[in-house]
Amino acid sequence: MITSTQNAEHYTWGDNCDGWPLLKSDTLSVIQERMPPGTGEQLHYHKLAQQVFYILSGAATFEVNGEVLTVQANESIHITPNTHHCIFNTSQADLHFLVISEPKSQGDRFLVES
Repeated sequence: MITSTQNAEHYTWGDNCDGWPLLKSDTLSVIQERMPPGTGEQLHYHKLAQQVFYILSGAATFEVNGEVLTVQANESIHITPNTHHCIFNTSQADLHFLVISEPKSQGDRFLVES
C-alpha cells in the first residue's frame, strides 16, 4: 500500500504541530511530522525505543543529554534508548521530518523532571 500525508491518519500535537503515521506496528513506527516556527516539545526519553529523526526540510534544533545540536535538511540524528532529548523549530519556516522508532515509542515516553 502506498501511504502519504494525503491518505494517512492525521493528528495534532504540541502547539499546532502535525503528524501522519506512515507505518504503525508494535516493532516499527514511521511518522512524518510538521512543526511550525517557534514550536518545540518537552524533554523526555524512551526506555525501549531507539529513534532516527530524518529532516526533510527546514532545520531542527535538538537538545540531547544537555547538548544543543542543529540538524539540517537531508541529515539525520539517532537517539538511543534512555537518552534525554527534545526537538525544537527555532527557524522562521516550517520544519518537516520523519521520526522512525524501533520498537514503537507510543506508551514508552517519559518526561524528564526539571
